[in-house]
Amino acid sequence: MTAVTGAGSGGAGAIVRASRQRAGLTLAELGRRCGYSASQVSRYERGIQPLTDITVLRLFAEALHIPPQAFGLAQADGRSRHAERKPRPDDLGGPIVGRDLVSEDGDDPVRRRELLAGAAGLASAAALGLSLPSRSQTAAGPGVSVGEALYGPATAAASVADLRTAVTQARADFQTARYDRLAHSVPGLIATATATRQAANTQQQATASTLLAEACITAANFMVKLNDDPLALTLADRALQAAADGEDPLTAADARRAVATVLRRTGRRATARDLLLSAAHDIEPAGRPSPEQLSVYGTLLEVAAYTAAVDSDRQGASEFIGEAKAAAARLGKDANYRFTAFGPANVTLYQVSIAQVLGDNGTAIEHAKTLRPAAIPTAERQGRYWIDVARAYHQWRKPGPCYHALLAAERAAPAEVRYRPPVHRITEDLLRANRHHLPGLGAFARRIGLPTA
Repeated sequence: MTAVTGAGSGGAGAIVRASRQRAGLTLAELGRRCGYSASQVSRYERGIQPLTDITVLRLFAEALHIPPQAFGLAQADGRSRHAERKPRPDDLGGPIVGRDLVSEDGDDPVRRRELLAGAAGLASAAALGLSLPSRSQTAAGPGVSVGEALYGPATAAASVADLRTAVTQARADFQTARYDRLAHSVPGLIATATATRQAANTQQQATASTLLAEACITAANFMVKLNDDPLALTLADRALQAAADGEDPLTAADARRAVATVLRRTGRRATARDLLLSAAHDIEPAGRPSPEQLSVYGTLLEVAAYTAAVDSDRQGASEFIGEAKAAAARLGKDANYRFTAFGPANVTLYQVSIAQVLGDNGTAIEHAKTLRPAAIPTAERQGRYWIDVARAYHQWRKPGPCYHALLAAERAAPAEVRYRPPVHRITEDLLRANRHHLPGLGAFARRIGLPTA
């Protein structure tokens, strides 16, 4: 076929993407209309594969009800322009909270809230100059306290410098899996960040908005750990709105990742993947990108790959993790720019997760064997690594290696095994079938809060 002149590959892909989003279609839905996979449509939209073939362009024009002239094609005889589809509720702007959500983990967050509330006194966020909820507030659980911080009365503002210090500390606490500290500090951090943004002068408004977005991203990540998806989505949406005023594209991309994570967990996987790929497209590295840009970009692709795997899309998962691997190679090392922990080791960690969720447990273990856990730059990610290894062995019906992986996860990040629903389910299964064959299993179960009687 003859290539189209006047509609370059980047321009045609951008037209397809804008038209698809306006029509409220996911990548998978458009792909089904045209006979392509979601990942192939994504490659066309992002210009990774040139979109110049006349037949392909006409397929997209028909599927999206847009005039062929938009691609530089002649109008077909007797073909009238289709009216635009009426937008669906999901097309409309504004907050995305308030929908019925069913958690991917399928576990009640109340118990983990109670466990965290008991440990919240170990923290000392007051040293950061933040206004914190009282102990009686915290006793109701961190989720409740964060909700009060979002919708409760105003609190005192802090200086932008102090707020930056507090946000950095909270993000570090998350990465070191110090969830007891986060349970105490996050509600006050959200309240103070909100007040600081409201009080900021014109010169500081963008910075304060970005810091509020980062605080909400951290809180959303934490609520995911607690399995409180409705509150996580509220926080992620608040982060996205704040990031739009902050004028930092990398923070905005991270906020979109936070939203997509909850959408995936609550069953809206195609929408989550589209959001991740759109965010990646908007910050795609070209020329000589910064390490921060490469790290956020690669992280978006990792999460897109995992989302595709959860949706049983092996091709998409393989393609996206391949692109993340290329970004890690460009970065050239394991690092923690923008609190991403991104690098070659983290890509391997995601390969373990992807294989495990696809049921390829032998492949998951083979990937795991190529990774030195000490190379993973944060305790939270090390804990995730060992938990995924345990999940693979559990699915593979190998209780001994599974149990040893859980113990390794506990050594790396104790809070990860205390509060993660998959760990509790695996441990309960091990107790039922292998109580007398795995020394110390009962003690381990008690340490993570499970009854062993």
